[in-house]
Amino acid sequence: MTPPTSPPQIAFIGGGNMASAVIGGLMRQGHPASALQVVEPWEEQRTRLAQQFPGLEVLPRASDALQRAQLVVWAVKPQTFKDAAKATAPFVSGALHLSVAAGITSDSMAAWLGSERIVRAMPNTPALVGLGMTGLYARAAVSAAERDTVDTVVATTGEGVWVDVETQLDAVTALSGSGPAYVFYFLEAMREAGTAMGLPPDVAQRLAMGTFVGAATLAQRADEPLQTLRERVTSKGGTTHAALTSMEESGVKQRFIAAMQAAERRAAELGREFGG
Repeated sequence: MTPPTSPPQIAFIGGGNMASAVIGGLMRQGHPASALQVVEPWEEQRTRLAQQFPGLEVLPRASDALQRAQLVVWAVKPQTFKDAAKATAPFVSGALHLSVAAGITSDSMAAWLGSERIVRAMPNTPALVGLGMTGLYARAAVSAAERDTVDTVVATTGEGVWVDVETQLDAVTALSGSGPAYVFYFLEAMREAGTAMGLPPDVAQRLAMGTFVGAATLAQRADEPLQTLRERVTSKGGTTHAALTSMEESGVKQRFIAAMQAAERRAAELGREFGG
């Protein structure tokens, strides 16, 4: 009989919302707190993490304690990544690295960390409720088994999708990374419209949110293309037709696509700004 394998030792550099989401997901799936570490310089956040996850080792800075880490999850802001990497690299030379920092390329990380075993991830905030979408890219040195390890970690927060070309992560950032903000933006507009038409704000917001959730779920479960689903709701001369005609005449779709392209360009710029 094959003995059970012990859970990998995972260290998080940065203890903000995304790290908390992954830690919470791992612990709910049985990953022991004793196999998790967090480096978080802010005392208030260290206290919060220790209270939220009893038994979690929370460190104020990188140290020899990180040497047992098999996977390092980089959950720091792009502008602080370089300094954090240089401070941490001496202690994690044998680890696999998983970064959730927007824009920072794996070339930059490889130079700072002295390692080719790097996976970049672009998650989104629904990870906080276990419904995240994460784009993933692995450098050639990452093994199939290490990809499986990353899949297991990402699955604690939702679903992961691998891309073969690293620059495609800029598009992932624009689409799903920033995407929740677009949904909130449209929800705000729907609430404001409903309120302007006489509905109480709470009723308008509940209707808007329920419509987004229901439509997305229907799209996931249906076999038909999105266009077919849209056309099925749009009767010629009806109310939906009037709304969509107004949007088309205002160029809403084209402007929305242009906005996402602006997000993609900014993702690439972040890599150039903070990757030097």
